[in-house]
Amino acid sequence: MYANAASHIFMKIHLKRGKASIRAKALVVFDLDGTLAESKSKIDSATARLLERLLQKTRVAVISGGKFGQFEAQLLKHLKIPSRILWHLFVFPASSTSFYRWNGKRWRRAYEHKITPPKRKKIINAFRRVFREVDYRHPQKTYGVVIENRGTQITFSALGQDIVKQLGAKGIRLKEEWNKTHDDLRFRMIRRLSQCLPEFSVKAGGLTSIDVTMKGIDKAFGVRKIRDELRTPLRDMLFVGDALYPGGNDYAAVKTGVDYIQVSGPRETREVIKLILGHAHG
Repeated sequence: MYANAASHIFMKIHLKRGKASIRAKALVVFDLDGTLAESKSKIDSATARLLERLLQKTRVAVISGGKFGQFEAQLLKHLKIPSRILWHLFVFPASSTSFYRWNGKRWRRAYEHKITPPKRKKIINAFRRVFREVDYRHPQKTYGVVIENRGTQITFSALGQDIVKQLGAKGIRLKEEWNKTHDDLRFRMIRRLSQCLPEFSVKAGGLTSIDVTMKGIDKAFGVRKIRDELRTPLRDMLFVGDALYPGGNDYAAVKTGVDYIQVSGPRETREVIKLILGHAHG
């Protein structure tokens, strides 16, 4: 089984200077949901331990469409590393429209690009209009906020923002089921929202979400912001994500020319970290 998993990863590696260069990267950038952790779930202990070891070797940035609180719940509170190692970890919520770094005592926000109240109202009204136009019916039971203001983006989550928090693995299964039956409708809504909101970027997020940000805010923007904030050339970065295929919410990162590895979930992410650490058979 292990050999098959490793071979699967090798087919997804895109490195301009060959596989040996993976161990020479000055910065590894991970997507969060579907990569380091399952959707809206905490990082598992095996992945956390490997990430802790990686942070002792090199710098790590984590990017996601989620807000900072999601990073805390899914990732930060589950890492067991000394304060001096946290200096090597950088957090970029909402596709890098905000940035947090460790200051020795706490996570400090370095910047945040918020959507103004009038624009926020316009986005929410557009969602309501599109729901009517496509005859979208909300599920009878939702878990938490369905249209969430994340400060730097507005996110629609069909089953509610807290479904995995409240239901755990069952919540993930419900999201997968919704995706199978409603994904075509979700992309119809995205197309219509894009027409209603031409000054914004509208894209799919995860299994059940639609993210609306200011124009040009995507993983390409995120990677370039990480490059600039951490003063690391793209050639010295590696991006690891689960949706680097055309149409996937990580695909924009490919446009930057950064080296990347596509994974199918946390299990393959663990194998990538082992490759970087230099003991793929450990």
